[in-house]
Amino acid sequence: MITGVHTMLYTSEPEALRAFLRDKLGFAATDVGDGWLVFALPGAEMGCHPSESQSGQVIPSGTHQISFMCDDIEATVAELKARGVQFTGGIEDPGYGLATHFEAPGGLVLELYQPSYELGTG
Repeated sequence: MITGVHTMLYTSEPEALRAFLRDKLGFAATDVGDGWLVFALPGAEMGCHPSESQSGQVIPSGTHQISFMCDDIEATVAELKARGVQFTGGIEDPGYGLATHFEAPGGLVLELYQPSYELGTG
């Protein structure tokens, strides 16, 4: 039985990204050897989207996206900014909630969003 999801971020700055995830985003980590950190993450969900949107935007099939969710985006943005996290823009409503993006070491830009929906238990 599947018990969870393991995500991976590839970066040219792995040590800096690990420190960012631990120190700025506050994720607990286990050192599995030689400073290689594996992070414990909160609950997860997964969506499956068509590669061509209704607006005609095409995202290559096989593309992955990682987004971090929160309950109060304004409070979370303020907390992360206080920790030195740099955001690339303001908070917007793309149709599924409130969203913004922030920078992480190695050229990563990650999404933070507050969903406008509630998940069922399946």
